[in-house]
Amino acid sequence: MQQLSLFDTSNDDSLSPATAPLADRMRPRSLEYYVGQTHLLGERKLLRQMLEKDQVCSMIFWGPPGVGKTTLAKIIAGRTKSDFLNFSAVTSGIKEIKEIMKQAEENRNYAIRTLVFVDEIHRFNKAQQDAFLPYVERGSITLIGATTENPSFEINGALLSRCKVFVLKELTADELTEMLRRTMADKRGFGNTTVRMEENTLPAIAAFSNGDARRALNTLEMAVLNGELSPDGSVTIHRETLEQCLGRKALLYDKKGEEHYNLISALHKSMRNSDPDAAVYWLARMLEAGEDPLFIARRLIRFASEDIGLADSQALQIAVAAYQACHFNGMPECNLNLTQAVVYLSLAPRSNALYRAYETARADALTRLSEPVPLVIRNAPTQLMDELHYGEGYVYAHDTAEKMARMTCLPESLKDKRYYLPTEAGNEHIFKERLEKSRAFRLGGNDTLPQ
Repeated sequence: MQQLSLFDTSNDDSLSPATAPLADRMRPRSLEYYVGQTHLLGERKLLRQMLEKDQVCSMIFWGPPGVGKTTLAKIIAGRTKSDFLNFSAVTSGIKEIKEIMKQAEENRNYAIRTLVFVDEIHRFNKAQQDAFLPYVERGSITLIGATTENPSFEINGALLSRCKVFVLKELTADELTEMLRRTMADKRGFGNTTVRMEENTLPAIAAFSNGDARRALNTLEMAVLNGELSPDGSVTIHRETLEQCLGRKALLYDKKGEEHYNLISALHKSMRNSDPDAAVYWLARMLEAGEDPLFIARRLIRFASEDIGLADSQALQIAVAAYQACHFNGMPECNLNLTQAVVYLSLAPRSNALYRAYETARADALTRLSEPVPLVIRNAPTQLMDELHYGEGYVYAHDTAEKMARMTCLPESLKDKRYYLPTEAGNEHIFKERLEKSRAFRLGGNDTLPQ
């Protein structure tokens, strides 16, 4: 447990010793210097308004590592003039919780607010999480829990219901690049040192860091400390030094990340064209340049439904399995998991019928927002609804021999519309046959259904 007084929210560099790691020295102490999370802290955004009105409640910060969860909690403590207690779920238990709560109650007697920050709160068991409940309810503490896991699954419902969940997003390459430029100019960083580097060095570090500010700062620090020192005290970061710090060849994205999108486009279109050799090459280009394997895996999941669909239902399962393997293994072990998925998807039969079905339905949904739900498929939980004929004529499909009722489920103006138009590719011809027979049956023109 670490206790800090953050009533002073200035950027006084004396709070971070020169011997501290760069990421600690550059930790912002006010919103003015905080990077990212504009969806929460921008003008008129919810969390910003809560801070400006000094109406901060207990909350959960959910997001990937290095996006500023701890930093934001410290800034909140400073703005609200609260005693900040940093509490790790990894090293603390019930005993430590009780000690903190005792201190918080004493602070309350002196009209001092206490903000308890719990890092990795998802690691607490139910009993440990429940120990905070009475103090949160009484207002003895403001609890801020940080987690990289979905709080819906990892945090007790009772505690979660008393906290506002804020989702923190990974930082963009532009945000990280700006943070690194500020570090180079700030005296807490390398503002007192002349550092020479190629123009695209900072964007390369930002792209390599995959939205993680701590990783970006650590990489920059390593590059500067291992740069070539000149007699005049200046430091030169050579490309070879940067590549060693990154642990791989540096793919230098431009400021807007165009190459990033060019490469994922090349992978997607190579798979679409059934060219596994090209697809594996573009996969390797991205992975060896530091691309997040989970980003690639998410695109494979999209591809499985957009370009293959029901022509091979196994494709989606393999893509999802590749994502899980990346989550479990990480780099470099997951490179073969992704290769397996990329080759499979490249050689699977093609159908974009699902994509076309949704896009067509989406266009109708956006232009016909007031189309009423047919009475026959409405629920009738009240007598009034029953009197208004809600659900009248509804047939429970399982009560029929065919497991299908002859009724229309689309709005009247769309009853003849067709969205899903299956192809003959792969296994989709099976779904096409079933669909044609089921449509004919529902319209009363066919009494035979496929088994």
